[in-house]
Amino acid sequence: MQNRRSTDRVPLILVAEVTEVDSGARLSARTSDVSRTGCYIDTLNPTPSGTVVRVKLTHQGEELELLARIVYVSPRLGMGVRFDESITPAQLAILDRWIAG
Repeated sequence: MQNRRSTDRVPLILVAEVTEVDSGARLSARTSDVSRTGCYIDTLNPTPSGTVVRVKLTHQGEELELLARIVYVSPRLGMGVRFDESITPAQLAILDRWIAG
């Protein structure tokens, strides 16, 4: 599979809560890597590719909630998530701090 990422991902474990926008279905998981544009979420039951989700990430007591889309699924392993382009400069600053830390 060709790497189409525009930014590098770094290994970073964050608590993740993923909620499907349409159905409200929710799952709790964790990230294994994160970038400014997305993350990979480890879960045995990934959400289908193309689904629009809200991802709430938690790191050291700080929370960040982002609109996103599932871009690929690895059955019984996890899913690749791309953050929506509506991410704000303040949200990017939080991500940058977590990634640099």
